[in-house]
Amino acid sequence: MNWITRQNVKVDRVACPWLIRRFVDPQAEFLFVPESELLDAAARENAIPFDAPKLNAVKLNHRGERCTFEAIIEDYNLEVPGLARLALIVRAAAIKGQEYV
Repeated sequence: MNWITRQNVKVDRVACPWLIRRFVDPQAEFLFVPESELLDAAARENAIPFDAPKLNAVKLNHRGERCTFEAIIEDYNLEVPGLARLALIVRAAAIKGQEYV
């Protein structure tokens, strides 16, 4: 399956592909495009979009204070020991103002 996100990899955008490949889709391929092209490219490539907080149509996204990494854990019911704790580290590193978690 193809997955697609915004270009310019940052903490959440590099952690999510690791999470997806490791626990959701071992054969995943990732595309990185300008945010303005994300939805069109996702439709064209039949790809699952993720981590694009400015685009409400993207389901796998930041949710309140939580990051996309956490949304993937939630939506795919990933109950792997230590993963929730790792998610807090990703959030603290990725989202300004969340360093306290």
